[in-house]
Amino acid sequence: MTGFSKGILKVEVGLKWDPSPAGQPPTDLDLVAATFVTGDTYGAPDYVVHFDSRSPDGTIFLNRDSTNGRGFGWDEVMTLDLDRLDARYARVVIGVVIQQLPGHKTFVNVLNPAMRVREGYTVLAEDDFGSVLGATAATIAEFVRGDSGQWTFRPGVHGFEEDPTAFLQVMGRAR
Repeated sequence: MTGFSKGILKVEVGLKWDPSPAGQPPTDLDLVAATFVTGDTYGAPDYVVHFDSRSPDGTIFLNRDSTNGRGFGWDEVMTLDLDRLDARYARVVIGVVIQQLPGHKTFVNVLNPAMRVREGYTVLAEDDFGSVLGATAATIAEFVRGDSGQWTFRPGVHGFEEDPTAFLQVMGRAR
């Protein structure tokens, strides 16, 4: 059989980093996901999933949340059931935000950050944020629904300098 594919169905995004040195304030990174509807795929997100929320239909959710990077393996994990996402959604963008309290932090201030995007056992992307060291936030993955209804993955880490709230509104804009 040739040309037979179901596209990407279910994805897991993992984020990890090392805790701050003793005596330093904790470093808190957060995974976020923004959904965009057909007809406005680069406008304002229809909804955003983050540490304090989940998608209305339960298709995008945070399995694990860390406020300090202390833990074994992946500190934050988000699952996206793309195959169950309503047909009106044409694009989902995944990002990472560095919380800015008690002071300004960029990826250069985060010890050993790493991200991974995988479908089942297949790793679609891995990165250490080395290309965005001066950024306070970054998009790390984009999923786009084609005309056939199948989801495809667009890799790439892109840095932003917005605060966490502003980042949620601009993370899906065209580059």
